[in-house]
Amino acid sequence: MAQTRRMLGPNLFAPRLHDISLADLAASGIRGLIVDLDNTLLGFHETELAAEHLAWVQEAHDRGFAIVMVSNNFSERVRSIAKLLRIDCVPNALKPLPFGFWEALRRLKLPRKQVAVVGDQLFTDVLGAKLSGNLYTILTEPIESKDFPITMMFRFFERLMLPERRTR
Repeated sequence: MAQTRRMLGPNLFAPRLHDISLADLAASGIRGLIVDLDNTLLGFHETELAAEHLAWVQEAHDRGFAIVMVSNNFSERVRSIAKLLRIDCVPNALKPLPFGFWEALRRLKLPRKQVAVVGDQLFTDVLGAKLSGNLYTILTEPIESKDFPITMMFRFFERLMLPERRTR
């Protein structure tokens, strides 16, 4: 179990997206970000982004980060939010399969070692990043507890894998 946790576990934890230090990422050589949508950038079924997340994305732009949103959500929702944030996106990504991550890497035009993946789910965002070439991963707490039924099942297994982190 410990070896599985090391292999599957994230490189970094953050309570929310806006708690991630862009200065620290830049100092460690990260120049590109692959960011999840639901419960990472925006609450489940919410339509308005939090001011803190808008400010974080703006700071990322100001610091020169390239950003691609990769989401399993449907195209219209993902594209409208990506347009608002002035970032590229890969909707219907089928995470944790690596195809959406590979497409994001192609669009970022950066070496893997310069890319970080940020998401709220261990078995989609983190696992997908690991399957895509062992990308650097940052796991955030979900914005809210509402989720798809299948995701709720995965959250149960997340608590088993990361009992010190997952409290819901």
